[in-house]
Amino acid sequence: MAKNLKRRELVRLSDSVLRAESAKERLRYALTHTEAELRAFYGTGKEGLSDAAAAANRERFGSNVLPSAKRKGVLRRLAGAFVNPFTAILFALALVSVFTDIVFAAAGERNYVTVAVIAVMVAVSGILRFVQETRSGNAAEKLSSLITTTACVCRAGVGRGEIPVSELVAGDIVYLSAGDMIPADLRILAAKDLFVAQSALTGESAPVEKTAERVSGETAPLAAACLAFLGTNVVSGSGTGIVVAVGADTFLGQTAKALNVRPEKTAFEKGVTSVSHLLIRFMLVMVPLVLLLNGFTKGDWLSAALFAVSVAVGLTPEMLPMIVTACLAKGAVALSRRNVIVKDLNAIQNLGAMDILCTDKTGTLTQDKVVLEYHLNVAGEPDARVLRHAFLNSNYQTGLKNLMDIAVIERTDELVKTGEIDAAVLSSYRKTDEIPFDFERRRMSVVVEDAGGKKQLITKGAVEEMLAVCTHAELHGSVLPLSEALKKQVRDRSDSLNRSGMRVLCVAQKNAPLEECSAADEAEMVLIGYLAFLDPPKASAAEALKRLKESGVAVKVLTGDNEKVTACVCGKVGLDGGSILLGADLEEMNDETLAEAAERATVFAKLSPTQKERVVRVLRAKGHTVGFMGDGINDAPAMRAADVGISVDTAVDIAKESAGVILLKKDLTVVADGVAEGRKTYVNMIKYIKITASSNFGNMLSVLAASAFLPFLPMLSVQLILLNLVYDISCTAMPWDSVDKKLLAKPAVWDARSITKFMLCFGPISSLFDIATYLMLYFWICPSVCGAPFHAIADPSVQNRFVALFQAGWFVESAVTQMLVVHMLRGERLPFCGDRPSALLIAFSVGGIAALAAMPYTPIGAAIGLCPLPLLYYAALFAVLAGYMLLTTFIKRLYRKRNGSLL
Repeated sequence: MAKNLKRRELVRLSDSVLRAESAKERLRYALTHTEAELRAFYGTGKEGLSDAAAAANRERFGSNVLPSAKRKGVLRRLAGAFVNPFTAILFALALVSVFTDIVFAAAGERNYVTVAVIAVMVAVSGILRFVQETRSGNAAEKLSSLITTTACVCRAGVGRGEIPVSELVAGDIVYLSAGDMIPADLRILAAKDLFVAQSALTGESAPVEKTAERVSGETAPLAAACLAFLGTNVVSGSGTGIVVAVGADTFLGQTAKALNVRPEKTAFEKGVTSVSHLLIRFMLVMVPLVLLLNGFTKGDWLSAALFAVSVAVGLTPEMLPMIVTACLAKGAVALSRRNVIVKDLNAIQNLGAMDILCTDKTGTLTQDKVVLEYHLNVAGEPDARVLRHAFLNSNYQTGLKNLMDIAVIERTDELVKTGEIDAAVLSSYRKTDEIPFDFERRRMSVVVEDAGGKKQLITKGAVEEMLAVCTHAELHGSVLPLSEALKKQVRDRSDSLNRSGMRVLCVAQKNAPLEECSAADEAEMVLIGYLAFLDPPKASAAEALKRLKESGVAVKVLTGDNEKVTACVCGKVGLDGGSILLGADLEEMNDETLAEAAERATVFAKLSPTQKERVVRVLRAKGHTVGFMGDGINDAPAMRAADVGISVDTAVDIAKESAGVILLKKDLTVVADGVAEGRKTYVNMIKYIKITASSNFGNMLSVLAASAFLPFLPMLSVQLILLNLVYDISCTAMPWDSVDKKLLAKPAVWDARSITKFMLCFGPISSLFDIATYLMLYFWICPSVCGAPFHAIADPSVQNRFVALFQAGWFVESAVTQMLVVHMLRGERLPFCGDRPSALLIAFSVGGIAALAAMPYTPIGAAIGLCPLPLLYYAALFAVLAGYMLLTTFIKRLYRKRNGSLL
């Protein structure tokens, strides 16, 4: 009977384990089972998983990599390179050409050239985009490898240490502290005041406390206090957990797979889309006009259809996706050389568009090297006892040790070496409990016990928050009631130190009757002294702020620090700290009032994390492009709310995850470099779009004029397509072009209306000289070569020669002006003077002109209906080009004066 009962029990346990194999069941299994049962299930020993057990669990439960993090395969990326509106238009035009040139054409008149050239254009555009995106992806992976998110794990034979999150496996024992990202789905085994922000999964704004207590199997996983999930982060406290699900099996991984929701388009993506739609709408209007004009005036509707197809091809900026990708990729690589790692390529353009940068004070305006200048008792005298208490608080807390904690520990070590503090006394204490720091209390406490069994609660924190929990003060060896007069004395001394640029914390203590304490025990404490810290301003800060100001970027300091300290530091680096808003002020304002005040203010002090986020949000609502630079837990909400989040590689995990840009050096100079590179990227993209749009618009006006008045087509469809192909190839050098410094002086914001304005201004100029070329060819050069005007020629062969000469003349003139306009309109100043184009762009432009100008003299030129031009033509062409350059330069000045900038 006993054997049967034992067998049934084993079957029951086996069934439970089998059910726990699925991710959802493993979570439910974790809810209801003990630590010992969980360790047995995952093969986790007292010291953690062995290497063999970790490998087995990785094979059994998978790796800690979300499916979305996997890079697309080669075939998918290759197919994706050809999927865009412009390529779709070219495919449609090629299909039309198949019917007009091949299917419906007479047996001897079938022409495969147009289809072939369109195919080449599609192939060149798609392959170049594929190559650029592959290079960009490779560069991003290489850069991303420099930034690793780690977790504190205990492994058998190795002990406790940091490993990359991707190496975590089910069964690993993970240690958590404030600022950590939850690296996988965990069952909490031990917790001390562990609060986790899980709004990303549940929408709850308030942090949720996590405990190690088991719950019933009916409890929803997200509601279970003993489970913590990937994608959330520790706000305060500490804890230990065992990994129960990784990667795709986590709650976040399964939710992402189920929803498959694409992220909302950024302002940059929306800008590119609006530009694309503008150009497509323009094409859809122009092409039917060309078709109807040529059909009614020439009577040959098939030729008119072919020519309309060619016009559509000419108006299609099929290189736009490739050039955008190339510009962003080049920007990412260039920024990597300046200690900036771009996690999201679109963040480059957002950096360029930024007109307000919100930043913390520490490490950006200051040296990020806090020094403990003074440790004073309440009377303002140096006192080693105050430092000893501060050391016990800073050393024994398990949360994030900030710069002031480190400064306290370093200063104590110095005094231990000099014998002013007894190391044996410090080592005689043991910690029994702690109350972690949070941004509402603005203080943290530890409970320590000395060798004699005496327990003390030691608390340090901001001055006002400490005065709120102190009822007594230790003064001249006596414990006195903390009267209003004594409070005023404390505040006055603190203010005096603040005005000198020092941050002040207070230290207090009281006997702790219990081993375990809570925030409620921070009451009726005895104030014993002050700590004064100095974080000197950075030598580079003033110059960086000057550069950002010259670039049109307003810098605003958002800090939890004291306003007097912040104003002092701001003054030292040349930042106007006169207009200050405090966290308390924000609480009295609605969003509209705050938005007005936030635009005027430079310093925001004593802010909570939610208040920082609110400032960013209202500034964005006013139409500003806002960047936020931070590295702490309290910065993460604001970074997520900003257009571009900027962090550093030494930041806490949640800050790095929230950022689109990571700095390897926490310095505003690096941000200024990033802004400049972002604007270069924008300028080179907008150059291609505006110049190509205006050039195409001018060409189409010329085509419309020629179609209305000429008795023949001004250019054959294949000639127009070939011209467009060579121009597009020459423009692939645009991402590597140099940029006029004047164009970097203001934020780069996408505006489709400015493209229309640019196109309507400069397009007709090229059309004007195209028409001058028509008149010159039709009434002078062609008649002089052929011996008579076109209407007087009866011989078809001479008529054909007249047409070939005309088409060759406009072909060469269009080639030269199209290449020349790139250099005329690429910068504010005269071409090749002051702001010189890159050698690569010059080489591509010269190569394009040479190839197209030589075409009439080659067999290929003869095959597509071109013929050699007389010397007289080139003399006239020189005059046309000189006039074109002079008028373009004049109009450029007027345009710049009226609109403030060319591009």
